[in-house]
Amino acid sequence: MTVILGLESSCDDSAVALVTADRRILAQAVVGQNSAHQPYGGVVPEIAARAHVEILPSLIRKVLDDAKLSIQDVDAVAATAGPGLIGGVMVALLAGKGLALSAGKPLIAVNHLEGHALSPRLADPDLQFPYLLLLVSGGHCQLLEVTGVGDYRRLATTIDDAAGEAFDKAAKLLGLPYPGGPAIEQLAKDGSADAVPLPRPLVGSGEPHFSFAGLKSAVQRAVVSGDFAPADLAASFQQAVVDCLVDRTRLALERSDAPALVVAGGVAANQAIRSALEELAARYHRRFSVPPGWLCTDNAAMIAWAGAERFTRGDCDGLEAPARARWPLDETADKVRGAGVKA
Repeated sequence: MTVILGLESSCDDSAVALVTADRRILAQAVVGQNSAHQPYGGVVPEIAARAHVEILPSLIRKVLDDAKLSIQDVDAVAATAGPGLIGGVMVALLAGKGLALSAGKPLIAVNHLEGHALSPRLADPDLQFPYLLLLVSGGHCQLLEVTGVGDYRRLATTIDDAAGEAFDKAAKLLGLPYPGGPAIEQLAKDGSADAVPLPRPLVGSGEPHFSFAGLKSAVQRAVVSGDFAPADLAASFQQAVVDCLVDRTRLALERSDAPALVVAGGVAANQAIRSALEELAARYHRRFSVPPGWLCTDNAAMIAWAGAERFTRGDCDGLEAPARARWPLDETADKVRGAGVKA
């Protein structure tokens, strides 16, 4: 039994998990920091980093105890090495290095985005390479062809805000609590998606990339006008994001031969987005796969699983592996226009 210990601290969730190479989650724990960041309407990097330092050691002990294992029973330590808030990234990576060095275990420095990209294979044993991936999270919005572990070709990215970032900003404008995605999804259930005329940036343009900054600005103007009910604004905003994601993904499906459409990342937990993309995949006769909601948000099980995928290939890292604030999955991709482009 190959067992990988995964550590995650790239944003505001401290997480630890033990996962086997045959897809069993032996134990896991996640501690969020929502209450610490709610007064500010978003994540404060310094607060997040300090909380990770305080929380992560006890989570490691808890997960090992829950699985009735010691660090010596672990085959390798996988830790997020980026991208993310650099102070937070350093906590998990340095903890992973310390554990690997003291126990004489291999270290696997995991790209957080690769954790998301491979997480559907943890939940879906029948999912094979290649597949088309829509990666939608708080900091990233990309379409990639995933042809194997470590083999990614970026087809599209955002030229400004990511989808999850737009959800958080729109929620703040509406006076909703952080995190914004779940709050908007809940409020939208009581609203009309057709009530507020909002733009769909780049839809119909043939442009492969995403843009959400203009949509966020339109929500701000609608809020200031006072002409619309909050529930209608939430529903209309959510539908605008759905329409943008579906349109961009449709273009990618027309340009890719991948037999499956996979959605991952925190925004993939949104049921309206899931349903629309599932319908899109059916129209194009593609298999559809999306992890359960808990595996879409930041967690250590996906980091451990990415580590397991790499460990079985013999891919390990030295203790000199750096922490990275930015770390694109496709480092050969052409640069995209836009001052706010996310890697």
